[in-house]
This record gives sequence, structure tokens and C-alpha cells, in this order.
Amino acid sequence: MNELPLLSALVAVPLIGAVVVASIKRENADAARWTALGFAGAVAVLTALVAVGFDYADGAPWLQFTESYTWISAWDLNLSWGVDGIALLLVALTAGLTPIAMLAAWRDLDAVTRSVPAFFALVLALEAAMLATFLASNVLLFYFFFEAMLVPMYFLIGSYGTGPKKQYAAVKFFLYSLLGGLLMLVAVIALWVNNGGVFDWQTLVESDPMASGTLQNWLFLGFFVAFAIKAPFFPFHTWLPDAGGAAPAAVAALLVGVMDKIGTFAILRYCIPLFPDATKTFAPWVIGMSVIGVVYAAFVAIGQTDLKRLVAYTSIAHFGFIGLGIFAFTSESATGAVLYMFNHGLATGLLFIVVGFLTLRRGSAQIKDYGGAAKTLPLLAGIFLFAGLASLSLPGTAPFISEFLVLFGAFTHNEPVAVLATLGIILAAAYVLWMYQRTMQGERNPQLDEVPAMKRDLTFREKALVAPLVVAILGFGFFPQPLIDMIEPAVDHTLGFVSDEPVDLPAAEGAGNE
Repeated sequence: MNELPLLSALVAVPLIGAVVVASIKRENADAARWTALGFAGAVAVLTALVAVGFDYADGAPWLQFTESYTWISAWDLNLSWGVDGIALLLVALTAGLTPIAMLAAWRDLDAVTRSVPAFFALVLALEAAMLATFLASNVLLFYFFFEAMLVPMYFLIGSYGTGPKKQYAAVKFFLYSLLGGLLMLVAVIALWVNNGGVFDWQTLVESDPMASGTLQNWLFLGFFVAFAIKAPFFPFHTWLPDAGGAAPAAVAALLVGVMDKIGTFAILRYCIPLFPDATKTFAPWVIGMSVIGVVYAAFVAIGQTDLKRLVAYTSIAHFGFIGLGIFAFTSESATGAVLYMFNHGLATGLLFIVVGFLTLRRGSAQIKDYGGAAKTLPLLAGIFLFAGLASLSLPGTAPFISEFLVLFGAFTHNEPVAVLATLGIILAAAYVLWMYQRTMQGERNPQLDEVPAMKRDLTFREKALVAPLVVAILGFGFFPQPLIDMIEPAVDHTLGFVSDEPVDLPAAEGAGNE
């Protein structure tokens, strides 16, 4: 199976799907929906094949299923793909959450004023770009798709979003991300010049490219700032509440559930192996930013009056935990951080989707427009509560083990920082439970009785699309070991670059096509 070009297919299938769906006439909305779902399903099948063929043994090659095809021969530039345990986990998240997001937006679009084929084509194009960033093993190739994903997300927010500030949110998202990307481009060019025209990731990490400490520091900052904006880390976070609040709920689930993880994934894939000394130099600063982000975002979330903006702020707090886990440089904390990327995608993706169910029925994301809704929407209220409890890392849900490992590993690295970060857990309980209380409990808002849709509980389609997320959150909450087995070897390889022990880099294996 390793000889098959599965990684190339993972990128190509949604790209082809985007072109096919975009060519469907606007009046054939149902054909566009089913065609897009079919291509997303094919991606899920390909991901399953990669997962089945992946070698999970501790001594397995770091990058597997590697492929390389000549791209620009004059620059010795190849289209190179490879997957490790960390990337595979996030590819699985992307492949699983994309069709769920499609189903969530299935009937939410106004087919008269908005093109349904264009929407689903943009979602497939976004999926292709996100998969490519996880699978690229060439620095320039990664940069290309890192920037390319901005285009479909910009249109999904600006054209299909809600609220009077959707254009503002789309432009702000694009400009913030573009600024970070331009800084990264400068660093990519400098890296290429300093290493004799090498873009191949495997070649770079096997060499000692950064002889100058000052140069390494600047290159680290060029990469890190781009990734910190994408994540987003405090204080680069201000675009997310606007984008998350304006985007359709299904798109927000992909934005926060998957796309933002590219920033934290890239720190592990590029910053630590390529710039290990600079990573250790700036680690205390990043840890400080992360802890501030946990506490600050939690406090701000408590004061939010818009459901989608509230969920966006909770995600900023969660990314603070992920940053703390990565830069504490312990196996437990980094493993927890990677698990947090995956589990946060499940829990927050579910929370955004359920908020979308509510706002579609009520026509408003303002918390004041609800109150006592559980009396007529008991099943939706129950799923809403479950998603909120998972988001605050209730024991028995998947995010709990992630947060526990991060704090456990961080405590062995820096006790005061870990203790301060635990304040975020208390605040999370406050903003989640208060959000639920104001929307679902208490005296029923009489205005809800004037909205017929507020008396319609979950439909069969809505039950079908939330069920896999509920099962995954509970399943991996009680049995996280398969995920840990997948990512732990890659985490240990990555942390080897910032340890005092020499790095024994396992050789890559795969298709090796030229």
C-alpha cells in the first residue's frame, strides 16, 4: 500500500471535486451538494487507507508514504509529500469534519441569493489546501498552500457569512494572515539562500543549517509569527472573534476546528526541527504569551453577548494550552498539545455546529434573544450542554486527557506557570455554564413563542451529523491510547531537536516517485 500515491490522491481528489462542483449549474443545488459530499467521502476513504497502512511502531520512519515528483527542475524543486503521526491525526480530523460541516450547511444556504455549487466548491478547495499543508514535506510547497487556503476562506466568510460586519471580518482575516505569510516568505527565501537552494524538509532537518545564532533567531521569528497569527496565539488573536462570529457556523467549525491547527502543527513541523536553538531561546516568551492567552480569553469570553464570538474566544484560551504544551518541551505536555489539537477540533466543531442550529432557528446569535429554550428543544439543549462540557474538558470527554497531559507535563517544567494555567479551567466552567444557563434554562423568553422554528427540535439530518462527533468525543475520552500511540513517536522525534541528546532521525519511506 505504501507504493500507492495515496498522499497525492488526498490532495488531488478534493481539488478535482472543487472544479467539478463549481462547474455545476446554479439551479442544480442538490446535485452540487451530493457531488461535493461524494468527493469528501472519497477523501475520508483515502485517509482510512493511509491510517491502516501506517506503521505505528516506535522505531518506524518519521515520515511515511513519502512521494516526490519533479516540480521545477531548474531550482531542484519537487512536489514532496510525507506523513507522520501528528500529521495523520490532523488529516483524519480534516477528512472527518469536512463532510460533517457540509451536512451542517446542507439546507442553510439561500439558493436564491447565494450559489450553492460555489459554496461547496470553496469548501472542497479549502479541504485540499488544508490537507496539503499537513502533508507537504517541502518548505516552499507548504508555504504555497499555507497562503492558498486564505482565498476560499475569505470568500466563505465574506460572501456566505452573516451580520453587517462580514466583509470587515473577511478582510481582517485575510490581511492578518497575509501579513504573517509575507514575513514567512522572507524567512523561507533566507532559509533557501543560507542552505544552498534546499527546500526539502528532510534534507534540512538532517543538516545543521543555522550556524549563526542571530540568523536562526530571525528566521524562527519569521516562521513563528506567521504560525502564531494562524493559530491564533495572544496577542495575534484579534481577527478570530470577528471571523468566527461572521462565518456560517459550518465554516466556523472548519476555521477553528481544523484551519487554526495548521499554525500549531507548523510550529512542531518547522520551527522546532529547523530552528532548535532559537526555539529554546524564545520558549519562555511563548509560554508567557500562552498563559496570558488562557486567562485573558477566558475572562473576555465570560463577557460576550454573541454566541459565536463567545465560542471563538474559548478557542483562543484553548490554543494557549496548546502553546504551553508545545513549549514546555516534555513528552507528556507535547503529546497532550497534539491531542488537544484533535480533541479541540471535535468539541469546538460540535459546539459551533450546535450554535448554528440555534441561530438558524432563532435568526440571531445574541444570547439575550434566548432563555428557556430547552423547554421546547430538549434534545438540542442536551447536545448543546454536552458540547459545552466537552469544551471545558469534563472528565470522560476527549479534551480532558489532552488538558491533563498538558498541565501534568508543564508542571514538571514550571510549577507556577502550570498552576496559573489551571485558572483557565475554572473560568471555562464559568463561561460555558453561564452561556447554557442564559440560553436554555431559566424563564422562557416570550419572543421565542413567536418563532415557529424554535419549537422544532433536532431533525434526522442534524442528529446524523452530530452523532459521530458525540461518539468520538466519548470514545476517545475513555480510550485515548490509540491516538497516543499514533502521535507519541513523532512527538519524541520532534522534541529530540531541543533536548541535550543527539537526534537519531529515522529514514523516510514510501513511494519515492521521481
